[in-house]
Amino acid sequence: MKRLALSMSTAMLLVSPAWATSDLLIIGNSDPSVLQRLTGSGDLNDMQAAFEDRGADVSLVTEAQADAMREALRSFTDGLDATTDDVGMVLTGRFVSTVAGSYLLPADASEDMTLGQILTDGFPLDALYAVAAEYPGRALIVLGEVETEWELPAGVSLTLPLRDIPQGVTVAIGPAGDAARFVDRLSDATGEDVLPLAREAGLSLLGFMPRELPLFEGTDVTLPQIENETSNDDRTAQDTAAWQRALAADTEAGYETYLAAFPEGRNAGEARQRLTTIRSEPFYREKQAETDLSLSRDARREIQRDLSLLGYNTRGIDGIFGRGTRGALTAWQNENGLTASGYLDSDQIARLDAQAERRAAELEEEARQRQAELERQDRTFWSETGAQGDEAGFRAYLKRFPDGLYAEEAQGRLDDIEAQRRAQAEDEDRRRWQIARETDTEAGYRAYLAERPNGAFTEEARARIDYFNNNSEQIAIQERAQAEEAALGLNAVTRRLAEGRLADLGLEPGEVDGTFDESARRAIRRYQDARNLRVSGYLDQATVVRLMADTILR
Repeated sequence: MKRLALSMSTAMLLVSPAWATSDLLIIGNSDPSVLQRLTGSGDLNDMQAAFEDRGADVSLVTEAQADAMREALRSFTDGLDATTDDVGMVLTGRFVSTVAGSYLLPADASEDMTLGQILTDGFPLDALYAVAAEYPGRALIVLGEVETEWELPAGVSLTLPLRDIPQGVTVAIGPAGDAARFVDRLSDATGEDVLPLAREAGLSLLGFMPRELPLFEGTDVTLPQIENETSNDDRTAQDTAAWQRALAADTEAGYETYLAAFPEGRNAGEARQRLTTIRSEPFYREKQAETDLSLSRDARREIQRDLSLLGYNTRGIDGIFGRGTRGALTAWQNENGLTASGYLDSDQIARLDAQAERRAAELEEEARQRQAELERQDRTFWSETGAQGDEAGFRAYLKRFPDGLYAEEAQGRLDDIEAQRRAQAEDEDRRRWQIARETDTEAGYRAYLAERPNGAFTEEARARIDYFNNNSEQIAIQERAQAEEAALGLNAVTRRLAEGRLADLGLEPGEVDGTFDESARRAIRRYQDARNLRVSGYLDQATVVRLMADTILR
């Protein structure tokens, strides 16, 4: 006799003694009217009568609580005969998962259920698996999920991971409405119709997927055997052709179709793996399209530079697309009205590159205008200070424009003045000043003034103390910038490229040799100041991005 345990989430689990030997068990914990609304049946009795006309006794209950669900399953399993029965089990309702397994919640479940209540009152799917495992090739489990937005306690999720399906057991899963339509049509199905009807209803199939399931086809059923009507060579050729069609489609339905025809096929393992990947990756096609581009490490760096130029933070330009780069890509796609997948295709790469090139040109024009304005201010200030030729004017100019157009001239004139004083100073005064200059700290200069209040270098000492007092923040920035430049790990080639670009811009970095001396540092500061970058004299990621973009635009 056929034994169908249909566990449905429309509350169907209150079992009475008269149903103890029923062949069909229906458990349901969602809206009791869902089947009528979605299947067109007048009431649940119509569905029950349809199954009974096929020779199955039906146990039908609704709005089941914890004890009723367990008692219904116990009564059903007590009446099963492992030698003759087929098993169908359908559950629909709210499902949750924990590390201990997945559960169908009772009809009175609420959002404030605790983890303990879920574990004690929920109906474990493992119980269905245990029953179905005793009927390999003759067991069908249908799971219909009711959508919910509940916030559940820690350790509980609304997902329904299906793992460890017993061998020979078929599982169909989908929304509760689709499951209801499938069950309504199941009463008219033959063995060959069952799985096609499930797919037609929009359900996903997992586990054992033969050509047909032996439901409603007689009382004595053995494990179905697929007759080898064709030769092994023909069967292999069919397998290969079906696999090629699945690969060409590269969709969930395509791989399910292949597995339905060749559940033990040569590519069945890969098909199941691809199904898992597709179901876990919402942007599977977009991801695959980017993978097919085989982007090199340098190409990925270029994409990261483009994003950085456009103001999207990739958290590094290393050619590795991690969370930072994916987030930047998603933001860029959102801004440009594209599917925000975080993956690129060739058209998007071309679009991104064009936008970055245009932005680089805009930034360089802004920098040119800013630099021209800075130079105008520089020359005006010099005419009022350093051009007068006295020490006070030189110091005033250097305080305002430490990397200005006349900075080297002003510093050179001050060095000459200091040299003259040094030559005139007594030996001890000169020795103490040399110590202060070598340490070049505020404390060192204060020590010099304390010991030599009337020394030849008191003016220079006070100027350096004033510098430290007024530039403590800049000094801290410089120390951090020095560490950031070291972290970039720039090789000699990159350093020479940077110096070459600075030279092309007329910023006078000195010899282009990959060694960042004081002239190179001054040129870097001038470059950063003209572009509103952080002025430190050291290369950071933002400066390198701009320099490389400028190099490309030459």
